[in-house]
Amino acid sequence: MSAIRSFGDWVLRAETTGTTLAAVIVEQESRHAQRPAEAIRSDMARNWQVMREAIAAGLASGEKSPSGLVGGDARRYYARIGVGRALAGEAAAKAIAYALAVSEVNACMGRIVAFPTAGSCGIMPGAVAAAAETRGYSDAAIVEGLLTAAGAGLIIAENASISGAEAGCQAECGAGGAMAAAALVQMEGGTPRQVGMAVALALKNALGLVCDPVAGLVEVPCVRRNAFYAVQALVAADMALAGVESVIPVDEVIDTMRQVGAAMPVSLRETSQGGLARTPTGLAIQRRLFAEKE
Repeated sequence: MSAIRSFGDWVLRAETTGTTLAAVIVEQESRHAQRPAEAIRSDMARNWQVMREAIAAGLASGEKSPSGLVGGDARRYYARIGVGRALAGEAAAKAIAYALAVSEVNACMGRIVAFPTAGSCGIMPGAVAAAAETRGYSDAAIVEGLLTAAGAGLIIAENASISGAEAGCQAECGAGGAMAAAALVQMEGGTPRQVGMAVALALKNALGLVCDPVAGLVEVPCVRRNAFYAVQALVAADMALAGVESVIPVDEVIDTMRQVGAAMPVSLRETSQGGLARTPTGLAIQRRLFAEKE
């Protein structure tokens, strides 16, 4: 059986065999890695546990990152939810808090799952945990969702990129949001076609997103950006499940992301030579941090 190369192939395989997208990906990974399917599912279950632990750690801690640029915002925002003041609905508000929490744990050198990257590590756990709590998904359903997301990430990585240095933050937070949307649709019992639509809707809303880390750190604007794209994943999944479809097919959206990334100047691809990194404040932060290290 040939390897999955595109979303179209993946959806067709699932539809013709009467299985889920997650099952197709597990079968492919099992053959490729020569590992039992249950071992692959067990690994993903452990990843989910690490994500949950990172959420808890981030919410409990007010620790600042070594740079002092981020830390404590997750706990601060979560307190706002607790007193009923969040303008966002319950799922979106929790997704924001949880995405911030995991991203802050990453900035503080804690343990996270890079799903798909460290810079976008808060999106998946933020969106999935928030949805799981408000919708009551089982751990087994969550694992199937995460496996579906991993398949989406594989296709994006092979046909475009998940590297900010190669294609800007559309390849990190954009891909992370698209993968989270895929997980949510799977967890909600959506069809393979709806999974593809969710990925297309989420990813095309991130086209052109630059990677401009202040002082070269995965902190500003990265941490807060994770929160926004966790919410975007919820929006994309809801739209796809409602029957809203992307006019541009998902594989064409992914190909467009690759083209847009190639067209981006180097200054906007994780080099800190453009964007927010070159604002007066961004430059002042860079000078301060580097002076402290001398």
